[in-house]
Amino acid sequence: MTLKIDVTLDYALDAPTDCLVQINAAALHDQGIREEQLTTHGAQARINPAEDEIGLRLWFHEAEALTLDYTAEVAIDREVADVASLRSDSPADLPRDVVKYLLPSRYCPSDKFMSYLSTAFPGLGGGALVVEIEEFVRRNFAYVPGASGPETSALETFVTRQGVCRDFAHMLVTLARAGTIPARVVSCYGLNVTPQDFHLVAEVFLEGRWHMVDPTGMCRPDQIARICVGRDATDVAFLTSYGPTTLMRQSVMVSEL
Repeated sequence: MTLKIDVTLDYALDAPTDCLVQINAAALHDQGIREEQLTTHGAQARINPAEDEIGLRLWFHEAEALTLDYTAEVAIDREVADVASLRSDSPADLPRDVVKYLLPSRYCPSDKFMSYLSTAFPGLGGGALVVEIEEFVRRNFAYVPGASGPETSALETFVTRQGVCRDFAHMLVTLARAGTIPARVVSCYGLNVTPQDFHLVAEVFLEGRWHMVDPTGMCRPDQIARICVGRDATDVAFLTSYGPTTLMRQSVMVSEL
């Protein structure tokens, strides 16, 4: 499958501001960048690798506005495993760069869910547990745009039982970590996301590999182009500004070629 991606960001700035942007689709073994163009309407970006060397961090210093246009064609060639059949890896055997995804983070306080997990999902582990967590989130949480904000954690989402893709991903990641399964969030472009926007899904580490899971049920793993990964939304936000910004226009369009 090849995805066509079109993005426009247009933000007004009150003063000279540093901005971190993460919108480029990542070049990876399971997704190839056929064509790509980033048009800036101001300063050129300083580019650094993103978390785990997946994707790019673009740094801009702009005085009045941050305006970007991004287009890409991304060929997805991803093997999708039967997650339910996969075993957990022993924590002591995890690669060094995976261990951090077992630990609590700002929006995923997994340590507060360990007792709940053991009683709500008794006797389950590995991929079987992940599948049950995914079904639990999908059945019991309502997708409600505007129901959460940038400070909403998985703990608050668990209480309100509503949110958007960000909250669904945080919930799955939090419960997976509470079950001793490394889990991280993935900022991505997804086919059939409604309303169309930047999307957030989860990845779990089982049998030595990362496996993608979308707890909203909107996208299959072979319909997703990764942008970047991280512990939670803190690491993968498409825009982080170090000064006041005002949204003028933003659009994200993803279609199949």
